[in-house]
Amino acid sequence: MAIKHFLRQWRFTLILIGSVAVGAVIGKMTGPRAQCLKPFGDIFLNLLYTAVVPLVFFSLASVVAGSANLRRLGRIAGWMLLIFAITGLISASLMITAVKIFKPTKDIPLQLEQTTQEESKPLAQQLVDTFTVSDFQQLLNRKNMLALIVFALLTGLASQAAGDKGKPFREFLVAGAHVMGQLIKLIMLYAPIGLAAYFAYLVGVFGPKLLGTYARAAILYYPLSMGYFVVGFTLYAFLAAGRTGVRRFWTFIPPAALTAWGTGSSLAALPANLESARRIGVPEDIRDIVLPLGATIHMDGSCLAAILKIAVLFALFGRDFSGLETYAIAAGIALLTGTVMSGITGGGFLGEMLIVTLYGFGPEALPIISMLGIFVDPPATMVNVSGDTVAAMLVTRIIEGKQGTSLKTA
Repeated sequence: MAIKHFLRQWRFTLILIGSVAVGAVIGKMTGPRAQCLKPFGDIFLNLLYTAVVPLVFFSLASVVAGSANLRRLGRIAGWMLLIFAITGLISASLMITAVKIFKPTKDIPLQLEQTTQEESKPLAQQLVDTFTVSDFQQLLNRKNMLALIVFALLTGLASQAAGDKGKPFREFLVAGAHVMGQLIKLIMLYAPIGLAAYFAYLVGVFGPKLLGTYARAAILYYPLSMGYFVVGFTLYAFLAAGRTGVRRFWTFIPPAALTAWGTGSSLAALPANLESARRIGVPEDIRDIVLPLGATIHMDGSCLAAILKIAVLFALFGRDFSGLETYAIAAGIALLTGTVMSGITGGGFLGEMLIVTLYGFGPEALPIISMLGIFVDPPATMVNVSGDTVAAMLVTRIIEGKQGTSLKTA
């Protein structure tokens, strides 16, 4: 009976792990020729991407529209932002400590390539472009997720303000959220094939590069991020719901974590993460607020990576990466770059551009940390996504008090 229960709970996770293992073996055996399998992985990624915009819109708008307690909604958002900031600073501080102890930047050779200087916008204009767009159709672009989130929240509030006349629209939003949930379940049926193909591509094409110039920095990142993933998130889950929280987190997080590792995108992993949070027992209104926003602005893994990238640039350009002020600025920039990355595949490039710009490094610094970003992207994304889930668990504990210590039955 116990074996049957285990297999029932872990069946899909075991299938995903098996597909990842098969893909890794194929990539190792075929090497760069595994590039031909990438389109099969791209199909999975594209299906998720086409669903993520309506999923985020309907999830957020329906939660606000259907909320009978806007005060509770405000408390969820407030505690969520505080937890995001605290966990982001913890991860940044962890990497600062590791960099100072293990010195991964020692004896890194200088290999610079000139790139085209990017024209920077004033800070005020960057904020405007981040949170708003000039045309409705631009909301359908996943690169404008923060603007979409603002629009979805306002739409939900407007539907409530419409009173009885807005009831049909509110019902439409709720129905849309349920339909999108079913769509995600259909897409995830292809996940084993898509992940196997993507892992074959990643191992076959990028695996040999791990032995290159920046292997030492990447080698520090992988065990540190995995340690934070296992130890840190176990602690967060325990604080949220005791042993029950730890058991549920590690039972139901693997599908979302593996999807994040394979796709390199917090947004692509969002559908699987929403399902994981549901099975863990996070209430619907909390998970539908925390996870979509977390996929855009909460990046523990990216904070770890940003500190490492900053340390590498300091070493290459002869700057001293030490002192409380230096660490504080680096931690703040790490939090900011996590927000700029916006959860998309390759979004780390935007964060890297911000690092180079804010520190005043020349344009030749960008390809240096971009290469490092490629190396650390899989575990960084996995930590980003899983961090959203434990944050939702912590919000549940705070909002629901003692009831949150055991979470709700999935």
